[in-house]
Amino acid sequence: MQIDMREDDLSGAAIQDLLRTHLDHAADQAPPESTHALDLDSLREPGVTFWTAWHDGDLLGCGALKQLDASHGEIKSMHTAEAYRGRGIAARMVEHLLGVARERGYRRLSLETGSMEGYRPARELYARFGFVECPPFADYRPDPNSVFMTLELA
Repeated sequence: MQIDMREDDLSGAAIQDLLRTHLDHAADQAPPESTHALDLDSLREPGVTFWTAWHDGDLLGCGALKQLDASHGEIKSMHTAEAYRGRGIAARMVEHLLGVARERGYRRLSLETGSMEGYRPARELYARFGFVECPPFADYRPDPNSVFMTLELA
């Protein structure tokens, strides 16, 4: 399947709907103090770049990179539209984000995901790319509902 990765300004109805689904899923999985998904305004902040994946006019999924410092980035807002799950869309987005992180000169890429069973596929996906569990990074604090992962890029 040919996938078109686009840097996105988050203004389209389709991506706003997908992000609402993403935020609803996060809220259903964890208490508010353990939900770290970024809302629309936070995804538009400086230092965050957002991409969408498309095929034949259909929105397949999304993902973002947040710059933590000049050498460290964070994967945010990874979500695949339900109709396209199991087709490798998330893996293609991770590949894209890793490529951008390397182009930017990041030496490390990290992420936070849920510890619940519903997030097991995400943890397994990241592990396939070499991400390993790590202590909390940036402004995160230890949380039994979170799993922190990192990948050295250098």
